This record gives sequence, C-alpha cells and structure tokens, in this order.
Amino acid sequence: MSTFVVFDLEYTTWPGAVEGNWSAPGQLREIVQIGALRLNEEYEVVAAYEALVRPVANPELSPYFTELTGIDQESVDRDGLPPARALDAFLGFCAREAVLSYGNDMTVLAENAAWAGVRGEQLGNSLLTPAFLNIRPWLNAHAPGTTGVNSGRLWQALGLPGPTVPGGEHSALFDCHSLAAAIGHVCGKGARLPEGCV
Repeated sequence: MSTFVVFDLEYTTWPGAVEGNWSAPGQLREIVQIGALRLNEEYEVVAAYEALVRPVANPELSPYFTELTGIDQESVDRDGLPPARALDAFLGFCAREAVLSYGNDMTVLAENAAWAGVRGEQLGNSLLTPAFLNIRPWLNAHAPGTTGVNSGRLWQALGLPGPTVPGGEHSALFDCHSLAAAIGHVCGKGARLPEGCV
C-alpha cells in the first residue's frame, strides 16, 4: 500500500520576524520542533515522528516563540536533539516518500541542513531522496476557505473535529494532524492529490 508523509516545523522567531523575512541581524530560522505523520491511501496515520531540536546560533528561545508555540526553554534544553541528528532521523522517516507541507518548510529544512554542514556535521540521509511538495496551493484551490489560514487551524476552517493530540496550534505534530484531516476531507469530497503524492 502506498503511503506519504505530511510534516510541519516550528523554528526560531521574534516579533516582526515574519514581516521582515528573518532579515534582522542574528535572526535565523533554526528548527526547534519537527512533526511528521505517515499516512496511507485512506489518510489514516500509520507512523509518526516528533523531535525537539536545540538551536545553535540562538540557543535561548525568545519569549515570543515560547508564547506562540508553548515550547519552553527547559524542554528544549532537556529533550532537544542536536540539529544534524534530528534532521537525519526525520529524513530517514521520509526516505523514498512524497512529503507534503503546508507552505515552503522544505526551504527551512535546506537552510538548517546547510548550517549543519558548515559546522562539519554530517547527515546520513539525503534531502534529495524524499519528494517534497508544498500542498498549500492545491488545498487552497480545492477548499478556498483555507486561504490565509495556518496549518494548525485548517480543521477549524473546514468545520472538522479538532485533532485529539496533545498541544495546539503551532505545535508541529498537532499542525500535522490538522493538515492530514484537511487533506482527507478534501479528497473525500472527490479531489485528487497532485501526481506522485500517493
């Protein structure tokens, strides 16, 4: 049976960073949390991956980030993985799959993989093995009510039951469940995923 992966990232941010595209001095989009779900052809979850990641350039999380995501400094210091280790495990989870995100999170992955390489850290799994796709334009076209809505609120925009997993909006795995529910809902109404997704 064919499967595919949906994923979401939470990464370092500060007030005004989105509007300024992280252009202020020292602002890097360092991954702090990775969430991913492997779904089968019936859009059921068959496997999950989740990790906290310790940022390197900005090891101290901003209060703005913590308020937005609910991820606190103590949790990252205690449970966070080194970036290369978390990225490698995630890429292994995704290997040879179509990998869908609600936005261009693959760009942030590439940035973080490049920074790991600059630090001399090696990834055993390649960014080139999974087939990454931004599913947002497809979803917005088939469900216009999702336009302008972030991944963690897709369920709400479509009038679906909320994800029954810990966390909330801007928690990577919660956002993955919200995205998976939206994809399943839209496909259940007759839409077909883009070629190569399943």
